[in-house]
Amino acid sequence: MKIVSRNEELLTDTRSRIPQSSSTTILSSCNKLIRFEDISAAAFKIQCGVQKTPCMYSRLSKQYGMDIYLKKEFLQYTGSVKERGVLYLLTSLPQDQQRKGVIVASDSNFSMAVAYHASELRIPVFVIMSTSTSPVRVKMCREYGAMVISYGTTAKDSQIHARRLAQENGYLYLEEEDSAVYLSGLGTVGLEVYEQVPKLDAVIFPAGGHCGLLAGSAATLKYLNPRISVIGVESESFPVLQQSLKAGHPAEDQACNNHHFYGDVSGVCFGSNSLQLTGKLVDKVVAVREEDILISMLRLLEYERATVDAEGAIGLAALVAGKLPELKGKRVAVVICSGNLELHLLQQCIARALTLDNTVCRFSLVISDCPGDMSKLLEILAREEARVLDIKQERTFVTSELFTVEVICTVETRDKIHTAQLRNALLERYPTTTWTQR
Repeated sequence: MKIVSRNEELLTDTRSRIPQSSSTTILSSCNKLIRFEDISAAAFKIQCGVQKTPCMYSRLSKQYGMDIYLKKEFLQYTGSVKERGVLYLLTSLPQDQQRKGVIVASDSNFSMAVAYHASELRIPVFVIMSTSTSPVRVKMCREYGAMVISYGTTAKDSQIHARRLAQENGYLYLEEEDSAVYLSGLGTVGLEVYEQVPKLDAVIFPAGGHCGLLAGSAATLKYLNPRISVIGVESESFPVLQQSLKAGHPAEDQACNNHHFYGDVSGVCFGSNSLQLTGKLVDKVVAVREEDILISMLRLLEYERATVDAEGAIGLAALVAGKLPELKGKRVAVVICSGNLELHLLQQCIARALTLDNTVCRFSLVISDCPGDMSKLLEILAREEARVLDIKQERTFVTSELFTVEVICTVETRDKIHTAQLRNALLERYPTTTWTQR
């Protein structure tokens, strides 16, 4: 968390009460950034303001050959884990600053959390959003109690305007960064996971541009049990964390996909504190494809009835993609940290995921335009227990022989095996059947 117009107080380099072990040297070197005592203090201070979310055994465990526990942080009031860091920051502000108010400039989960918790604490809160912001986000921020101001066509315009208002009116301008206070609040997730799931072998977190959750929780878990593996997952489209760890400093000028699908996992907003903690304490960082994230979102919807966004699903995506074979047979917790996906985008994601999962497929074939031929095709589909979602007939632009019709059909199947059986049955009766490649 970067606080502008106020000198940030760094934690003193106090010796931590860490058991003598192989990780003692590592943790001591990070002591001046964040300590376990700070995380414990944060947990105590925010316990009445945020949900202690469940960490439940998942039915996905059998499918992936390990005991999977899902830490459901998307159940927070604003649908995001960011509430933990935000609430601890706001309650740590001096009273005179709380009376003056705070201001943020984005449509991220961070801003939503600031809007809600500042209002709950009776702190005046202003959110500056660009005119291109989704109306749903604007509405939600206003419902949380913030004064929302639309300004500029880009996020940069909104930030400049917010800084100017902060300077002129004495507001505290906040943007997500990686101060010790913010990381301590986020680190309470690791504390809860450790308490809720005994004998943990590994915990998987989202990484990417905002790795404060990963860094803060790693500090907690490695203090409590250095043998627990802490793993971060980011997108192959912008592996900013891996590149930054390799370079030894936060990556700059990294081309990032700003599509709303990726949300807070894109960008290069983490600072040197988070990067240093991640490099010291995180055991592994892996990257997954967009397809893996979509399938992960589908699995969570199917098995957990959980509607999450890319940031929430990316941790499980590493298991879906088989990126962590060493966890087979182990006890693994996965942090599902965000569920703020707009409805129109959710619809697109589900439709795309179903095609990637080979449960919705499309094919075309040519039959004679005679009574009964369409009925025979439908009989085959019924015999193979395929559910017809859509069927179209094209007569005018058919390039084959006269008096034929091209049938384009979209069907739903149970799984990949069922799809293969249907394909073989159709090819046996209609050798020219063409399947649309996903």
